[in-house]
Amino acid sequence: MALNMAGYMNYITKTLYLEFLACGKNTWLKLYKPELQSMFTLSEFELSLLAKGNLVEEWARKLFPDGTLIESAGEYAAQVTKVLVDKKTPVIFQATFIYDGFLVRNDVLAYDAINDCWDLHEVKGTNSMNEKEDGRDHVEDAAFQAVVVEDAGIKLGRIFIIHLNKEYARGDTINAAELFVCDDVTDKVHTRLVATRDNMQKAKLALTQTDEKALTCECLFAGRSSHCSTFNYSHPQVPPYSVHDLSRIGLSKKKLESLVESGIFDLNDVPEDFKLSDIQKNQVTVHKMKKSIIDPIAIRVELASLSFPLFFLDYESYPPAIPLFKGFKPYQQVPFQFSLDMIPTPGADLEHFEYLHEEASDPSLTIIKKLHDTIGPEGTIIVWHKPFERMINSQLAERNPDYADYLENINDRIYDLKDIFQKQFYVHPEFRGKTSIKNVLPVMVPSLTYKELEIQNGVEAIEAWYEMIYGSISQEEKMKISQNLRKYCGRDTYAMVAIWRELKSPATGMMPDPTF
Repeated sequence: MALNMAGYMNYITKTLYLEFLACGKNTWLKLYKPELQSMFTLSEFELSLLAKGNLVEEWARKLFPDGTLIESAGEYAAQVTKVLVDKKTPVIFQATFIYDGFLVRNDVLAYDAINDCWDLHEVKGTNSMNEKEDGRDHVEDAAFQAVVVEDAGIKLGRIFIIHLNKEYARGDTINAAELFVCDDVTDKVHTRLVATRDNMQKAKLALTQTDEKALTCECLFAGRSSHCSTFNYSHPQVPPYSVHDLSRIGLSKKKLESLVESGIFDLNDVPEDFKLSDIQKNQVTVHKMKKSIIDPIAIRVELASLSFPLFFLDYESYPPAIPLFKGFKPYQQVPFQFSLDMIPTPGADLEHFEYLHEEASDPSLTIIKKLHDTIGPEGTIIVWHKPFERMINSQLAERNPDYADYLENINDRIYDLKDIFQKQFYVHPEFRGKTSIKNVLPVMVPSLTYKELEIQNGVEAIEAWYEMIYGSISQEEKMKISQNLRKYCGRDTYAMVAIWRELKSPATGMMPDPTF
């Protein structure tokens, strides 16, 4: 058992166990270092995932209409569970078992009267069992639960993972039976049990000892995006911008291991002959030189391929786990807003158009019609990261076939402004190997930022829209959210305009083009 922040003995839960597998030291610090608790504050994105997971679990319970929910927690919940198990209650939600310092709460425990055993059902708010695609190990999750439940004296039968059916399209109402897929993972779990038991004992040993030095943070050998919350605390020798930030270095495990094992963390110390991809080489070079790499000819060719009128388009969308409207699938994006800046002819003034859906209804058709009123059959449509906008348009076309040709035409005319940076025609040391608009804009147009906006990123935007539509808030608060969403989405399109203008300016090393 591990100590919580108040100094009381706690059980090792499934969450703690999985966190331990990810980074043992990080988990230990979470338990024993109260001064580091700010590092573990959940992000807006993480909170959103938790909320969606809870909603998915509520819907999954509809598959078991006779279920009994245990609303208590901890040791009392375990006592209630024993009573319900002894009575052979058909279905128990949140059945709780404690054994050898470990605690589990089962999403669904169903009694199999024929075989006199209990089937375990774990509900996941994902739309896939593909561990590589989802990034989470559902089988290990189930294996941990199976170990504790069986050790607590319960005879287990089959083990299932219930997850969302990514092929299910909502009708007028939601059909819970079609919304979910139930995968039998019994055999997969059984092949894991020996290793899982071993890992559980390692977790128990590590999380109950008091010597911090006995644990190490292995995140040193992972790319920046995979670092634990307390990476900087455990590895103070690593600078804020390091070899861990090299583009896609997390996919080049041997490269990163070689650098780390050689004690090379600062990009300035990367040897000239060290094998890197072209993008990584450029990233190191501009950092060492403190100077940009710009290919003005390539940039000119890219920009010359664009035709007027120029449309700068950005969507904001919400991806609900449980489809909100007819025709949508789990996690399919609901486009609720767009911002559009247009330059009709070379040298003409910028024109701005926008739409924000402010009703609890499917925005799709209105979005299409508003676009149709503005974007004609000619001109280039400029976006940032075109796979997203193209996906939105393709899905709009699937649900609204009468406009399929129009939306396909839009997709055919889309140009991704990010390509100039992705293709390495413009590499700046302050981009730090990234090409998102949030990284490029403050470097190229320092006067234009997102910092003064109430909504500063896409995650905040989607949560704000949902709150505006479905939250229990005042009309005044809804109006404020509406204003903030318009400002944020508008900033995205104007940011593209500003970057486009900067790219064709003499500052990039190109001669002025009189046609622009």
